[in-house]
This record gives sequence, structure tokens and C-alpha cells, in this order.
Amino acid sequence: MTISRNALLRGTVGIAVSVVAVWILIQSVNVSAAIDVLRTASPAWIAVMLVTATIDVGARGARWQALLAPIAPIPYRRVVGYTYIGYLANNVLPARLGELYRSHALGEGEGVSRTTVLGTVVVERVVDTVMVVAIAALAVVVLSVRGVMSSAVLLGLAFVSLLVIGLGLGMAAHRLPGAGRVAEIIARWPRVLELARRLREGLAVAGKPRALVAALAFSAVAWAASTGTFLAAGQAVGVELSLAQAALLTSGVALVTIIPSGPGYVGTFELTVVGIAEGFGISRDDAFALGLLVHIVILATTSIGGVVAMLAMRRRRDASEAAASREASGTAADASLESLEPTRDA
Repeated sequence: MTISRNALLRGTVGIAVSVVAVWILIQSVNVSAAIDVLRTASPAWIAVMLVTATIDVGARGARWQALLAPIAPIPYRRVVGYTYIGYLANNVLPARLGELYRSHALGEGEGVSRTTVLGTVVVERVVDTVMVVAIAALAVVVLSVRGVMSSAVLLGLAFVSLLVIGLGLGMAAHRLPGAGRVAEIIARWPRVLELARRLREGLAVAGKPRALVAALAFSAVAWAASTGTFLAAGQAVGVELSLAQAALLTSGVALVTIIPSGPGYVGTFELTVVGIAEGFGISRDDAFALGLLVHIVILATTSIGGVVAMLAMRRRRDASEAAASREASGTAADASLESLEPTRDA
């Protein structure tokens, strides 16, 4: 898998953003006090967080399987494995490059066009963003939040509108006025034309009502689990959060991930939690401990799951190669035996 110059630029910008976020955090919170809070965290509530974080990723895997279903019927166990691999890649690569990596891994492992798979990931991102903005908007209304967060939600609504319009244009590009002329020009580069066709095949799943409804339903489960993770984290460190507050923290962190950041969203994740929680009257140190605990649980869950999934994928590939080798050896042996048989006179 090659990384484009644009991806490298995004990665560099993302790392720079995370460095700035970490510097701001160090200047504005008492790190040692936050660590003292973490030392008293309830193991029972941390166990609950591990469960909700696992449900979260599992629902996202089911959502991706639903979007892939019109293209290729891939077993859930394998799709959720590729989902974990993507999260693991995001934990070590900047600027969400894990999205590209999981598209590559599934396409290569399942024999599906990687560009088509990427199209389903684009649809998934649009569905996710629509859900996040809806949750944030509802939480802002319930909590009567003003200022930066309400402005961020308005920007999110504008961004969602652009995403939906862009998705619609991508799906219907071949029907737009002048599309034939554009296709004739692109036809000079058959590779580009083929990539565009495959990408459109992936985007087309957004026009499948059954797949789209399933994706929205699994998204709701995933974000409910994410909100549950924040609620459990609050209980673990002695910070009382209402359902609306936990939902706003969850959606706020998700909205910030749109901005390129370093591996695992280090710095930007915690800074967002501190900024939102401070508006609830929670101290910066407690908010930092809360955000850090949630982040650690998410990173641990997705990293362990990603490593297990990569080992399973490697074992499956080795078994497939061994089976192919045995079949080739058997074919060669049969051919040798046939060549040793005496020829008969007519």
C-alpha cells in the first residue's frame, strides 16, 4: 500500500495539531492531580467501559457489513476484524489514515475492489457524521449550551449538508449534464475511468434503502455505547454526568476528529473533553482525568482487538496459501503419474 503526497501532508498537519493540543493541555491542567484521580478510579466501572467500548466497535463492524452486503456477502467475524485493524492503524498513523488501510486490507483479503470498498467507507463516514451532528444538536438544545459548542454544531450541520450533497453528486455523476463529455475526456486514461466506476459502485450503496436503514440503526447502537463509555468513566472517577452531558462529550470528541490530528487523536481528544466539561462546571483536572481514562480504554480495546484481528488474518492467509500449495502439488503429482503410464497401441 503506497501513501500519497496528500496523505503525507495530512499526516504532518495532524501531528502538528496534536503537538499544539498537548502543549495547551500541559499549560492548563495539573497533570499530576489528574493522575491521582485516575489512581482512585473504580475497577468495576472500568470493566463496564471495556464492555461498552467493545459493543461500540462491534456495532460499527455490523454497520460496515450492512453497507458491504450489496457488493459482497462477507461474514461478520471478518468484517469486524478489518474494522479493528482500521482502528489499530488509526492508533499508530496520523490523520485517520487507518480508513485507507482497512479499505486496502478488506479489498485485498476478500478479493473485492479496494476502490469500491473505499466508496462504502465514504458512505459510512457520511452516516456517522450525520448521526454525530444530530446527537450534538439535540444535546445542545437539552443543555441550553451557547458559545463555541453551539457554533461548532452549526458548522457541523453545514459540513453534513456538504457531505450529503457531495455523496449525491458522486452517486449521480454519470447522469449529470455534460457527464458524457467528461467521460470521453477521462476515457483517454482508462485507469482513471475504471477507478471512478468502482468508486461509484461503492457510493451507490447509499441508494439501497435496506443497507442505509441498517447502517443508521447500527450507528445508533454504536453512539449509544460510546455515550455509555463516558457515563461509566464519570462514575469511575467520581464525576456525575447526565445523559445529555455524556452525549455532548461523545459527539464533541467525534466532531473534532474531522480535523487532522496525530496518531490516536492524542491531545485533541483530551483537550476537547476538558473544554466541553468545563462548561458543565467540572474542574479541568477532573475533566482531564475523565477524558484520559476514556481515551486509554478506547485505545487499549481497539489496539488489542486490532492485533488479534491481524494475527487471525495472517493465519487465514497462511492456511489459504498452504491449501493452494497442496492442491498445486497434488496436480503436479497426478500429471507425473499420467506421464509414467505406458502408452497403448491403437
